[in-house]
Amino acid sequence: MKVNIEIDCTPLEARQFFGLPDVMPMQTAVMDKLQQQMMSNIDKVSPESLLQSWFTFDPKLAERFQDMFITMAGLGGTRSSDKKK
Repeated sequence: MKVNIEIDCTPLEARQFFGLPDVMPMQTAVMDKLQQQMMSNIDKVSPESLLQSWFTFDPKLAERFQDMFITMAGLGGTRSSDKKK
């Protein structure tokens, strides 16, 4: 014997029927806090600020990036300053 029961209700109605708590206010508060944190940190992830923080860390980092891109491009050449050494 096969019995099919079809219930047409919204997720909120199902939660209320089973006695589960309404989590909508908590979800709204968490999403608002997340949005505030994202908006306050959005300046830190701009391309300009990322590059500035990377290049102020090590003065030779720009040269290293250039070498890496040359190597990745398959040019494989070395710098003239490196050849003198």
